[in-house]
Amino acid sequence: MKAQELVELAKAAREKAYAPYSSFKVGAALLGESGQVYLGCNIENASFGATNCAERTAIFKGISEGESSFTALAVVADTEDVCMPCGICRQVLTEFINDQTEIYLANLKGKIVKTTISQLMPNGFTKTELFSNRR
Repeated sequence: MKAQELVELAKAAREKAYAPYSSFKVGAALLGESGQVYLGCNIENASFGATNCAERTAIFKGISEGESSFTALAVVADTEDVCMPCGICRQVLTEFINDQTEIYLANLKGKIVKTTISQLMPNGFTKTELFSNRR
């Protein structure tokens, strides 16, 4: 699947966002190794800590459907520059994708930037760090 196709799917997912508090709608499209695409949107909550971002919604949908390997992710919002994942999303992405996963960050104006998880989350906390201190 081409980057632009994945971005278009993320734009469609963005339209389903539930963002009554911020009005900041985000969409994500995650391509599994199987070829299945998992869509996500942000879902806000009056208790802001209970809000879930588009990227995490897509990842959680993929994992819950049995997908364990992902080849590409697109994230889109109505921003001046491309939409960057928040810190929590970057941590979750670090758990489930690697640098072979193409990440496309985009805005509604047509700008797309390709990146990797290690560029977004250098020196990220992973399973390696978690288990390295066990005796």
